[in-house]
Amino acid sequence: METHAIGYAVHVCDPLPLSVTEPLPNGEGRTFQPISTTLVHGERDAVLIDPPFTTDQIEEVAAWVAGRGRNIIAIIATHGHGDHWFGDNEFAERFGAPVVATAGAIAVMHGNVAARPFAWDKLWPGQIPDAPVTAVTVPDNTLTLEGHDLHLVEVGHTDTEQTSVLHVPDLGLVAAGDALYNGAHMYIGESAGGGLDAWRAAISTVEALAPRHIVAGHKNKDLDDDATRVIAGTRQYLDSAETALKKCSTATEFFHTMVARHPDLLYGKTLLWVGAKALYALREPDADPVAASVAAWF
Repeated sequence: METHAIGYAVHVCDPLPLSVTEPLPNGEGRTFQPISTTLVHGERDAVLIDPPFTTDQIEEVAAWVAGRGRNIIAIIATHGHGDHWFGDNEFAERFGAPVVATAGAIAVMHGNVAARPFAWDKLWPGQIPDAPVTAVTVPDNTLTLEGHDLHLVEVGHTDTEQTSVLHVPDLGLVAAGDALYNGAHMYIGESAGGGLDAWRAAISTVEALAPRHIVAGHKNKDLDDDATRVIAGTRQYLDSAETALKKCSTATEFFHTMVARHPDLLYGKTLLWVGAKALYALREPDADPVAASVAAWF
């Protein structure tokens, strides 16, 4: 098969406000993370990875994609959190492409659909399109773009269960979804019971791919995608969080400790607070993980 040179481009949507008006413990208003969308493109075709989820963001990214002038052959979801796939069907319809994910990610997608009435649609009322799960798997979790293989690599638990990354060996690229973060506080609210060690193992799986570039699903758009720096920063944050969880007796203390330890992180304090509330709620006897996770947002 004839091959052509490929490249990638990234669009980062700015953080969205949430419907919750109560400020964070430091007095700041609540906003969501910036959301990264990656386009891996050849001369004619391209794949779109982890596009955003609200109507305004969908329009913004769809215009960006259309301006690149490529034929979209697949919409790829790296994991099941709705902010990275609730918009997929809109993009699939506009660009005539299937939605692709691993079987594990698809299973988590169904859980996020079930959670919509209790969380997503309350946080962004009227802003998220209808999003039934339409994703399909592909043989060996591999696609081909103008002669270049693109691999969905399963990495297990990161900020949710059964996540994956897209590895593009010929670019030295990993589109990492939420396996790695870049310049934003990390969501650790689903990491009780050994989740941080599982996340470290996922990072090692990504590192073994020897990427040069890593696009994090949530990143500061002013930072580059240098793989060594992104991996080191993500590991450092997990280590810092583990230390703080042992030291701090309340979610509020944990929040202030992490903000003080990472003054360079301009984004994601809402996710830091939500994750802290969920984890500390689970320290209570007979706590329900699903109830704790949902209640932490409000």
